[in-house]
Amino acid sequence: MQTLQQQPLTNLQLELLILFSRNVPEQDLLEIKKFLVNYFAEKAMDAADRVWDEKGWTKEEMEQMAGKHFRTPYKQTHS
Repeated sequence: MQTLQQQPLTNLQLELLILFSRNVPEQDLLEIKKFLVNYFAEKAMDAADRVWDEKGWTKEEMEQMAGKHFRTPYKQTHS
């Protein structure tokens, strides 16, 4: 059997553990989750905007990219 390597918690995980060490109403929990999702979505959009500007992409190039698949193909394994 394979053993999992223990990884230390990140600073974010530690902070969240402190935050959630006390009971909060379900509505507050949902609002905190929504805040975190929005925060990281905004950071991702900012990063995408920076790449867009650095590459000098146009709307036409964006439309061409939208129709393409950029995923790395996975190797098929046979059972």
